[in-house]
Amino acid sequence: MTAEEFSTRIAAAYATDASVVDVGRAMLDDTVYPQAAIQIPTAMCNRHGLIAGATGTGKTVTLQLLAEQLSAQGVPVFAADIKGDLSGIVEAAQPNEKITARVTEMGIDYTPAGAPVQFWALGGQGPGVPVRASIGSFGPQLLAKVLDANETQTSSLALVFYYADKQGLPLLDLADLIELLKYLTSDEGKAELKSIGGLSSQTAGVLLRKLVELDLQDAELFFGEPELSIDSLLRTDTEGRGVVSCLELAEVQDRPKLFSTFLMWLLAELYEQLPEAGDLDKPKLVFFFD
Repeated sequence: MTAEEFSTRIAAAYATDASVVDVGRAMLDDTVYPQAAIQIPTAMCNRHGLIAGATGTGKTVTLQLLAEQLSAQGVPVFAADIKGDLSGIVEAAQPNEKITARVTEMGIDYTPAGAPVQFWALGGQGPGVPVRASIGSFGPQLLAKVLDANETQTSSLALVFYYADKQGLPLLDLADLIELLKYLTSDEGKAELKSIGGLSSQTAGVLLRKLVELDLQDAELFFGEPELSIDSLLRTDTEGRGVVSCLELAEVQDRPKLFSTFLMWLLAELYEQLPEAGDLDKPKLVFFFD
């Protein structure tokens, strides 16, 4: 295949009249072909994708590139920033010889610009608005998955939530749930619980140990109020650009249970609150997970 054939074939394969996210340019034998644009139709950004590569190969820069372009097209973005370097998209790049040479080689009309960014932090650990959710909104099924509970423990946990709901007891944080478990296994609590089913002291003990284990990873920083509203992730700025919600995780990267707990809750809330819309001209929200 000649260089001209290569360039023509690539350009034809990615040609579209729809709005796109520009990924880069094709290369052959270390030669860049500006006319051979590699681009993703914005409407297709509701698909799953993977950014992979060895250290230093540009994974974070690729993520920044995608997030900036989606934001510019009015698409809100949520990104988990585990190292703290993704946050750089809030500032416009400072042109230098390397950047200028690269964009010239690729034939790109590049104007440095910062993106509108909202910083979030799990339970206030790190810079950003604290992200929290109540135990009650988490629910027994989702919490059971986080606790790796078996079927018996899950049904017992559901019983505890049911009792709290019937009694009008708000479950805001781990302390509320732990105290309620202790009460329901006490002599006084057993009598109240008898009418709707029993909770064995052995099962309650296992659940309490699992909750303490979760608590040791500082999960209490996440559980509580005020609760994050999903609408906060779907915003645009006054210029119509999608807001990039950047979850700062550098302070909690040694506590994976805390992040996974939040992530499971967030995906469940999105599934519950956002109706299925199919393929749109552009996604309502794009997620990047590190």
